[in-house]
Amino acid sequence: MEQLKELILGTRKEAGRTLYADVARCVTGLLALGCEAGDRVAVLMRNCREQLIVTLATQHIGAYPVQMNWHSQASELHYVLDDCGACILAAHVDLLHVLERPRLVGLAVIAVRPGAELQSGYRIASERAQPQAGDVEWDAWIAGLQATTAEASPPVESIIYTSGTTGNPKGVRRFAPTPQQVEQTERMRLQMTGIAAGSRVLVPAPLYHTAPHVFALRAVRKAEVLVIPARFDPVDFLQSIERHRITHVYVVPTIFVRLLALPEEQRRQFDLSSLRFALHAGGPCAPAVKRAMIDWWGPIINEYYGSTEAGPSTFCTSADSLYRPGTIGRVLPGVTLAAQDEQGQKLPAGEIGELYVRNDSYPDFTYLNREADRVILQRGDLMATGDLGYCDAEGYWFLCDRKRDLVISGGVNIYPAEIEAAILEMPQVADCVVFGIPDEEFGEGLVALVEPLPGQSVEMEKVLGHLRGRLAAFKLPRLIEQREQLPRDEAGKIKKRLLREPYWQGAGRRI
Repeated sequence: MEQLKELILGTRKEAGRTLYADVARCVTGLLALGCEAGDRVAVLMRNCREQLIVTLATQHIGAYPVQMNWHSQASELHYVLDDCGACILAAHVDLLHVLERPRLVGLAVIAVRPGAELQSGYRIASERAQPQAGDVEWDAWIAGLQATTAEASPPVESIIYTSGTTGNPKGVRRFAPTPQQVEQTERMRLQMTGIAAGSRVLVPAPLYHTAPHVFALRAVRKAEVLVIPARFDPVDFLQSIERHRITHVYVVPTIFVRLLALPEEQRRQFDLSSLRFALHAGGPCAPAVKRAMIDWWGPIINEYYGSTEAGPSTFCTSADSLYRPGTIGRVLPGVTLAAQDEQGQKLPAGEIGELYVRNDSYPDFTYLNREADRVILQRGDLMATGDLGYCDAEGYWFLCDRKRDLVISGGVNIYPAEIEAAILEMPQVADCVVFGIPDEEFGEGLVALVEPLPGQSVEMEKVLGHLRGRLAAFKLPRLIEQREQLPRDEAGKIKKRLLREPYWQGAGRRI
């Protein structure tokens, strides 16, 4: 594993060997706290070196790190802790104040003080950054441990909890891979991330999400330099690429939009010639945004489509995006992907259906304590993704929308993602979201909530004028509202359910 020469967190630099040494000490400490292979260690931390250390040490033991979304409410965090049956919780001390201490009885708690950059960047009050009696205080604890002599266990993936848009989140626990799957996964991740010896990697996204988590851990094991900023800022992001001669970055489409919102003369100030590979995921990217980024960065922008459950399914290069705008690429080796109708019949090229997948390179999985929910996804030897899409005659795949986001207006299927992509072509628009609302005549109508760029406005008639001629009349939103800022999670995904719920209150049906 010892490839990393330098770890950079915010402005703090350290040698990779220092990180590896603390991982070895942390293994000793976790074993002394009773952690064994197969156990779960909950990780409730912002992006920091301690998060990486605990994750890697837990995997060394053969236990499962459980990555927790630190933006969650107390009830959501306690649900995950109870559901995964964690034996240890490693958390930033101020986040421990969110939890109900009596409910943590019997759980070993490792309290980690946020570094100075995190404290200032997230405005953490000093009184909330104090451990309580009985907590294991990280700094003294890790300093007093000896490096482990225990051999590393077979590879174990972190448990990531799904977003829980239809109820409580589900913990995805992957089974042990076969030796052949280990080799196949290595080849797939090399293609997906591009990270190998000598890579210099920047990850600005939160590590409790699957894609940045995989990207960062691969960098720790394979790259020369790993840079993880405390928070994303577009100017700081570009400065980091120039300063550290970054070769590989992971981003989400919202980051592209925020970068493109910078004045062109400001963007051109930065030397980005070191960049060799950019990977994006975490949501659809409007073709116009993708093309603008390729024009700026060159043909180095790649995309993958997949899920926490199934892993990567398709891969799309810049050449693919330019040849087939809007595509998510072609299937990866070892992956079977099919669009099916409601009766489970495979659909021909060009016809939209629900996507079903099988990834032979990845071991199968289950949902913790919810095996029945896993079984429901299965259709023959394929698994439902919940996405709607189609494949063209040349084998390029296209996403239309999430099945739950499909709008049926007057008996006609409408895919909000298509409308969102058209609105995002407007130069005044930073982001937008489109969804269905109750309509007495048609059952559902469309509303578009549009976030303008600073200093811009997006009146309804201006948006409609842009959409006419691009979309059929039945796809035009009946209501368009400007919002100064749309609510997002840390991965940049708009919280569509939160925005949609008020329109459906009292409508007599669930969304």
